[in-house]
Amino acid sequence: MSEALDSLLDLLDLERIERDIFRGTSRSAVVPRVFGGQVAAQALVAAGRTVPDDSQAHSLHSYFLRMGDPGAPIVYNVDRIRDGRSFTTRRVVAVQHGQPIFHLTASFQTYEEGLDHQAPMPDAPDPETLPTAAEMMPRYADRFTDPGMIDRLLEARAAVDLRYVEAPPFATAGRPREPRSQVWFRTRGKLADDSLLHVCLATYVSDMTLLDSVLLAHGRGGWAVGDVVGASLDHAMWFHRPFRADEWLLYDQESPTSSGGRGLGQARIWTQDGRLAITVIQEGLVRVPRS
Repeated sequence: MSEALDSLLDLLDLERIERDIFRGTSRSAVVPRVFGGQVAAQALVAAGRTVPDDSQAHSLHSYFLRMGDPGAPIVYNVDRIRDGRSFTTRRVVAVQHGQPIFHLTASFQTYEEGLDHQAPMPDAPDPETLPTAAEMMPRYADRFTDPGMIDRLLEARAAVDLRYVEAPPFATAGRPREPRSQVWFRTRGKLADDSLLHVCLATYVSDMTLLDSVLLAHGRGGWAVGDVVGASLDHAMWFHRPFRADEWLLYDQESPTSSGGRGLGQARIWTQDGRLAITVIQEGLVRVPRS
């Protein structure tokens, strides 16, 4: 297991203060605020630690309310909304400096048999044939005005092997493209056989690139380039089938629309053997900076 992955796992191992109150810390991000995927994953950890062991997360719905302070701890308050025979529901509020910064509702289900069908997996190249982030990103160093940006991008993703199928937005800034993006990802090391851990790590990664397709449609390079400013507004996920975050997952993303300073990203996450594991939808603030 890589040192970066070990550090990320420590980040997700929240401190239990009371029966339904947890505390987490933050790690450095590309921009000076708490990474949205981190707070979403930590909130799901908090919720998952209050449900029966045989219940698996099947959906989450969340809102990002305020910018998180990476220098302060985050307190997660869990509300036990419902404990049923098949479904368990939890609400989590993340608090910093006395104010809520994030709100999540998650639902868990005990396993049962049922009708089963899925859409076909899209075509994508073998992830092992694609360049790693460390191989790809330095090629585009001239796209960034900040000379330290490449190092910060690589550090922020050091726990995850994330490989773009096509060039990322910052590589083709100024040239609008089809609003679709694909990346393969997996953790840099094997994980324990804990389904909640794998779901939380997929939640963490899901916020990294989902709005890329919005940027591609308008030829924008992104937040690191500085030709847009933005933030995640809400985030929803549905977990359909078991998967492992330490095995290759294909993140197939697209943007059906953007307007009013907001862009919508929707995606499906597939296992390498073709099983539809997760559906993701996110709306984000996407603004062009005023000159």
